[in-house]
Amino acid sequence: MANLEDLPIRDDLRGLKPYGAPQLEVPVALNVNENTHGIPEPVALSIVENLASVVMQLNRYPDREFVELRAALARYLGSGLESSQVWAANGSNEILQQFFMAFGGPGRKALSFEPTYSMYPIIARSTSTAYVEVPRKDDYQVSVELVTKALETHKPDITILCAPNNPTGTGLSLDVIAAACEATTGMVLVDEAYAEFSGAESATSLLGKYPRLVVSRTMSKAFAFAGARLGYLAASDAVVDAMRLVRLPYHLSALTQAAALAALEHSPLMLENVDKIKVQRDRIGSACEGWGLKVHPSDANFLLVDGFNDPEKVFQALLDKGVLVRNVGIPHTLRITAGTEQETTKLLAELALVLD
Repeated sequence: MANLEDLPIRDDLRGLKPYGAPQLEVPVALNVNENTHGIPEPVALSIVENLASVVMQLNRYPDREFVELRAALARYLGSGLESSQVWAANGSNEILQQFFMAFGGPGRKALSFEPTYSMYPIIARSTSTAYVEVPRKDDYQVSVELVTKALETHKPDITILCAPNNPTGTGLSLDVIAAACEATTGMVLVDEAYAEFSGAESATSLLGKYPRLVVSRTMSKAFAFAGARLGYLAASDAVVDAMRLVRLPYHLSALTQAAALAALEHSPLMLENVDKIKVQRDRIGSACEGWGLKVHPSDANFLLVDGFNDPEKVFQALLDKGVLVRNVGIPHTLRITAGTEQETTKLLAELALVLD
């Protein structure tokens, strides 16, 4: 049998391993920032009804332009957006990939501020886009001055700002986003995957002023829709036209469109658990600070907890007790997703024993 090393794959892919967090069957999984509350029953029933309505038509291709879904997403985002300014794909990672395919590529450069979402350099590599990482400040903040200097120095074709940032949870002000747009002639993408957990104003409010600004979102987190795979962006009509140039035809299945439409029809109910998650996030933070650990401020549904002498040892000790968190590779830290009240109780009880 042939090994991967025996195949004539691209030279820049040799020796690499696929991206992916551990997928383990454990009682308490708090490692990939899912919404652990699940889908409310009334919404689940509505989704099933929508799916049933399209099942008998699966012999036909889905709406290639998913017009109804884009209109629903535009209504959800607000900010005066039209459906022609919204695009969607199978998760925000595919949105990012299509974006890089349209605006990156050989001879072009993307820039972001690390530590940040680990898929950015992977998507850059897969699209043959050069990638530059600029260190954040000591508190993981990104300032107007830092952004302006970085963009003037490196002159990227794509700038990515993660707001709130993953894996640190750090928020981002509109002033910084505006400064990025002013400092570059390239594209600026603001990744708002965790925006519903933040009290900050969305960058969608700046779209009318900056035609090269793009705001990406996902239904995976606040909407508890990770398994459905629905990511989307808001931008100018021209950006949406650019995404059409690189998308595969019929990339959003009829089932995906039907499920997402049902979920959006129940947006208030779907988002009821956001405040509950924030309560558990703050509960974890208070407990960890009480144990002498440093908790970085978070506008997301997770916390980056600092102060572990041996984070891998703590990770394994928690895993042995059925609690899965994430070691993201930042020294002395673990990232912990905020789950349900019961999951948080279990996490804190086991973490207290480990620290003791």
